[in-house]
This record gives sequence, C-alpha cells and structure tokens, in this order.
Amino acid sequence: MVKSNLLIRADANTHIGTGHVMRCLALAQAWQDNGGTVTFLMAPGSPSLEQRICSEGMCVLTISDPPGSNDDATITAEIAKKIESSWVVVDGYQFGAEYQKILKEHNCRILFIDDYGHADHYYADIVLNQNIYADMSFYKNYEPYTRFLLGSNFVLLRREFLNWAGYDRKIPDIARKVLVTFGGGDPDNITLKIIGALKKIEIDGLEVIAVIGDVSECYETLKQIVKNYPGFSIRKNVENMPELMAWADVAISAGGSTCWELGFTGLPNFIITLSTDQELIASELSKRGVSITLGRPGEITDLSLINAISELIYSPNLRHIMSQKGKKIVDGNGTHRIISALSDNKNVIGGSD
Repeated sequence: MVKSNLLIRADANTHIGTGHVMRCLALAQAWQDNGGTVTFLMAPGSPSLEQRICSEGMCVLTISDPPGSNDDATITAEIAKKIESSWVVVDGYQFGAEYQKILKEHNCRILFIDDYGHADHYYADIVLNQNIYADMSFYKNYEPYTRFLLGSNFVLLRREFLNWAGYDRKIPDIARKVLVTFGGGDPDNITLKIIGALKKIEIDGLEVIAVIGDVSECYETLKQIVKNYPGFSIRKNVENMPELMAWADVAISAGGSTCWELGFTGLPNFIITLSTDQELIASELSKRGVSITLGRPGEITDLSLINAISELIYSPNLRHIMSQKGKKIVDGNGTHRIISALSDNKNVIGGSD
C-alpha cells in the first residue's frame, strides 16, 4: 500500500491530443487502488477530461504558465511540496532537461514518462518508456542515480481495460465492424479521410464507429458527413473504449498509446502515423506482425486505403494471427510493476518484453 500523494504534471489539447494524460490516468488509478491519493496539474484545454479525472476521486489543478517553462517547473515543485507528494510524474515533450533539473533542485522525486529520448539530459529518478522499441540507445546523458523502466512490460493500461484480461476474441470470416480512433485531438481531421474511404467499400452490413475526443474540433462536421449512412456513427468522449474494441473486428488508429490497448484486446489494426515517435511504434509492430502500417496521411490515397482495408476484411487467417501476436506484447501488469518500483523506493531497472 502506497498511502501517499502523487502529483502528475501532463497536458491535453487539440494539438497534442489526450494521450499523455490518459496514460497517466492509468498510473493514477493504480496508485489510487494501492491506497494513495492523486493530484493532476494541467494547463487549461480539456474540460471534459478534467471532469472525468475528478469523477474518479482525483484532484485537478490548473497552471497558467507556459508549459515546460522554468516558471512551470518551479510552481509544480511548490505544489508538490504543499501537498507532500511522494513522487512527481512528468509526461510530455514540452518538459525537458532544465524542467527536471529544477524539480530536483526542489528535492522532488521524479518519474519521467518518455517516448524517444527527447530531453538532452535526464535528472529524473526513474525514466519510464513503455514502448516496444525502448532501449538504452535513446539515453546517453543521465545522472548516476537515474534508473530506467523500458519496454512493453511497463505498458500503462487504464482500469477499464484490465477488466477485459483474457478476452476471447472471435474472428469472423468477413470483418464488418470497423473502429476508427485517432486520439483526443486529430487536428488534421484524419478521421474524415478514413470515413470517406470506408464509405466507398461495398460490403453488406458494414458498420463503422469513429471515436473522437474532447479536444477535437471535428465533431459537427463528421456528424454531417455520416448522417445518411445508417451503419456509421461518431462518438465523442467515450468511456467504454474496451467495449468498442471488443465489438470491432478491425481498427484504424494512430501510432500512439492506443496501439497497446489494441494489442491487449487482440484487435487487428492499421496504423496511420501522425508523428516521428509514432513511426517507431508502427515500424516495430509491423515487423512483429501485430499491425499493418499505412504510412503518413499525405502518403495515403483513397484507393490505397480501400485496397488495404478490403484485403484485411476478407483475410480471417491473417486477422487471427495479428490478434494472437498483439496479445503477447501486452500482459496488463505494467502499472503494477511501475507502482512496485515507486513504492519499494529501489528505482529498479526494468526490462523490455
């Protein structure tokens, strides 16, 4: 039992989406389940997400200073001291070496959630990189005390997903149920491009659910686009994503944290990469036969989308193989391993899958 306070510094908005906050929520739930209390410190930008965090019995504070600035770091450290936080969790590409250094100068213990070694130097006590490709090649400059938790053994899954451990997915001969999800933001409205291609696939009984987040600005546009297609629906701010993944036969998503949720539920999927760090995830999952990578949005045409999706729809054997391989990369125990490293105060080096 941790029985202490945890401070999480992460943001969500249209540009960066909600992924950083949502994976921190998984850690927050695990901390809470072990007897601790959690405070999120966030820049304004996602009121529905803030409301969800509060509904789980956690506190949300807002910070108005430029995200990642020295003032941001100083205020974060002061709040950590005020609430007597045992650890400060930092997640976001706007937080670099200087940010960590300031927190350490204020005697904060830091868990730094990272994806590709974006900081010049690591002053954190623990660096967590849950990605399947993570290894020490990303980390050249760090303090003697810094320890690392690397690889898919440390994937952060929210409580609602853990309830679906061992889900027995049925693989139909023809995949007629398609889930589309590009995270909480999708500023370039890739969802619209995918919907346009799916509308051109001639399969009887095709059903499509497109999920968008609180910070997306495309909801009304997408609703108008699908209003004459009875099998298509747009859903916003869903809290039943595991159920939707269980419903679906195939998913189309970005290359972020959703990939680990898809793997855990054994849902065959396509990845469209929206950033450089997502290319690393997509490349590795493609090599392992877990996902099919379609490339960047600018590289994809309606014809290439239609052909790729149609081929997988009619390939039950391939979908079965993808499903089984996906389940092997995420065992659902990542948050427990992380909590153990924090509560034991040993900063134990982790390993990959």
